[in-house]
Parts: sequence; C-alpha cells; structure tokens
Amino acid sequence: MTQTPFLNPLPRSADPQPYADRLEHADMDFLRRTLGEDLLVTAEELHVYASDASLKTGRPLAAARPRRVEQVQDLLAWAQDRRMPVYVRGRGTNLVGDCVPVLPGLVVSTLLMDRIEEISATDFVAVVEPGLTTGRLQDACEARGLYYPPDPATVRSSSIGGNVITCAGGMRALKYGVTRDFVLGMEAVLPGGRLVRFGGRTHKNVVGLDLARLMVGSEGTLGFISKLWLKLLPKPEASATIMAGYGSHAEALGAVGEIFAAGIVPCALEYIGEGIIDLMTGSGPVPWPREVRSILLIRLDGSADTLPLEAEHLLRSMPTAFWHMTGLNPQDEERLWEIRRRINPTTFLAGPDKMADDVTVPRGQLVRALAEMEAIAREHDVTFLHFGHVGDGNIHANILYDAADQNMARRVEKARLAMEQAVLRLGGVMSGEHGCGICKDAGLQIPPAERALMHDIKAVFDPRGIMNPGKGY
Repeated sequence: MTQTPFLNPLPRSADPQPYADRLEHADMDFLRRTLGEDLLVTAEELHVYASDASLKTGRPLAAARPRRVEQVQDLLAWAQDRRMPVYVRGRGTNLVGDCVPVLPGLVVSTLLMDRIEEISATDFVAVVEPGLTTGRLQDACEARGLYYPPDPATVRSSSIGGNVITCAGGMRALKYGVTRDFVLGMEAVLPGGRLVRFGGRTHKNVVGLDLARLMVGSEGTLGFISKLWLKLLPKPEASATIMAGYGSHAEALGAVGEIFAAGIVPCALEYIGEGIIDLMTGSGPVPWPREVRSILLIRLDGSADTLPLEAEHLLRSMPTAFWHMTGLNPQDEERLWEIRRRINPTTFLAGPDKMADDVTVPRGQLVRALAEMEAIAREHDVTFLHFGHVGDGNIHANILYDAADQNMARRVEKARLAMEQAVLRLGGVMSGEHGCGICKDAGLQIPPAERALMHDIKAVFDPRGIMNPGKGY
C-alpha cells in the first residue's frame, strides 16, 4: 500500500523549518525511556497504525500508547522541539482518513487511556479518559439510571475521544443533539506539553471564550484531549420503534415533513433507500412485502404509559405509509434495529469497495438532493446507495465500486465531487459527522477568508503545525 496524498493544504505555520521525517538514535532513546513496552516500532506492529476505516494509508515512524497524561506532555514537548508530525488515534473507525499519517510521524494512541473516573448521579456528569469506548460509557451510565445519548453507528468500537474530535452525531442526534452538546469541559495537552483545562462539570458557563467547543470537531489539529467532563441525562423510562414502508424514496422523505408537522420529535428518524432495500430483499429474510421500496425507522422514547398513544399518533401522521411494524418492547425493537445495523455489510453485495459520504442538506431539500445525486450517479455510471439520519437532513451517500478498475475509480471520484457540489448549491454541507480528513476538500465549502482565520487559530494552539497536518481545514 502507498502513502495517500492529502487534499487539504498544510496550514500556515509560524515555523518555516521542515518537518522531521525520521527518528534519530536520540529520538528512539527518548521514546523508549518515556513509553517502555508501550512504544511500537516494528513493521508488523505499525501496520494497523498506517490506516483507519477509510482504508487510506500513510507512514507511521512509531506508535506511542501512553497510559498517563504526563507521558503525553513529554511526547508533545519533544514533538514540538523536533517538529515531528503527531497523529492522535482513537480506535481507527474514522472514514475520512483523520488517523492516517500523511507525512511520516508519530501516531499517539489513546487505547490505554480508557478509564471511567466518575459517574455522578447528583451532578449528572461523567468524567472519562479519551480511549473509552462509547458503548462502555453508555452501559455504565444506564446501569445507574443515567443516559449518555450520542449514539454513532460505531458505538461499540469507537472511542469517546474520537467522537469528540469529529463531533460525531448518530441516530439519536435528532432529539438530543450531537457530541458537542454533551461536552461540558476537557483537559488537553497542547504542542510543547502545556496542560490546559477548558470548562468543567457545571452545565452552564459563559465565562470567557468556549475553547472546549472549539476543540470539539477539530479533527485532532489543535491538541491531545486527555480527559472529558460529559453531560448526562436521566435514562428514559421506555422506548418504542415503528418501521414504515413506502412505495418510493420521495414518499418516504416527504413523510419526514408530515411527522414534524404533527408536532412529533422522535428520538431517531432513519431512512433506508431503494437500492439497499433491493439488496436486503434479495439476500435474506425481511419483514416487509415486496411492494416496499423505501423505509423510515422511527424511535420514540419517554413514559411507558404514554408511548403506545404516541406511536398511534405517529402512524396517523404518516398516511402515505402502506405497511408498518411496531415494537413496543425491547425484544421487538431490537429485531427492527438489527435491520438498520445490517445496512453497512449489505452494501458490499454491490461492490468490493465503497466511497462513503455523509452530506447534510436542509430538511426541505432532501427529495431534491437525492434526485440530483441519483442523476449524477447515472451520468457517471456508478452504483449509488443511500440511507441516513434524515430527521436532521443527514444523507449517507455510498458509491460501490471496484477500486482495482482505475477507470471506475476515476468515475467515482468525479461523481463524488459533483454530488458534493450539488449539495452545496442546495444550502447543504459536505459532512454532517465524519469530518473532512484527507478525503474531502474543505475549500469547496469554506471561503478563503474564513479558512485563513481557522489557520490563524491553529497557529495559536500549534505554532509549528505538528498536530495532524494536512487534515480537516
């Protein structure tokens, strides 16, 4: 595998010196003293750290797995002095290459910093380290009658720190908000080794600039988040799920407006498009009749006494649905949501490789956006499959192809660019939750003046430009 060129230019740096591109004997001595057996340097050990879920590949010089914040401080002091690129890595589930070392450098993994320090039922706060998996935090909270709502599809494998630096969304974002809405504060190590704290455990704070929110979604370009204070909620008493079938994707997406017009804000509102329905119907048992061409999957939560009534009200608000199933207990709900989890593996029936995008448009533009994207797919002769969190306008646009076919790969890149441009024309954005990484050119969306401000802000945090160079913006 070869190093992947990055799309986004390196931000301006206060330091004109070139990046270090090798580890000298003195560097190795320092790293071994600092990390001991938690330093990885062999080709076999580094293979996994060269890539992430994007399958783009770079060149790590070494991988560090610190256990304590003091080790991180030492590493970032050394890296700034050497102008060594640093790539903070959670569990590698990112789809746009945020973890890929596009320049030779040091990968710093959060894998061994995964403790839950506290879950407070009085303050409704969790204090955690960045390597903790989101699913483990959710389980620990719910065992205490508490609730951490952010729920990305990779909830069992992705880390809290990774969710924060990409501002992950997920299926429950419609009602509860995205990751940034649950970050009260953080401790972070900046290049040079300075330890800072932004925010804390209070649920309201307007003193000074909100630097914690600035870190959220920064794609690892500003510093290493070493501790997080997260907002919790009371655990809902019960939930109910409705799966509704439609004759076309236009009818299904039109029903999204009907739901909101009825005064209903679901916990989750998911859409499965026609191509994926066809693959699922042809590859295994499904609960819907063959006439179903698109599906909405809707979850409500709240009081056990009122949920059946709310589910009935929801069904009445969707007159164009000609088939439905309702789950009013955990077992029946799980059967419906298992279908949602089948989407990703099912898409690979259409091709061995996938370009996975996550564009977002205003809700009122969903039907038009998909119509334009399908026209682009036909024009470039590519297989286009779509699903997503349509309650907040987030479409997961997937093009399936064979990367070994260079002509097909070029058509896919052209189709992707055309789709992103179409979304921008409709008032949308290129990413709702994955970020840009090395797979998207942020300059298509962010004007030069605003992008220059972002580069200037980065230079304050990271004057030598060592943190995740070439990523995001």
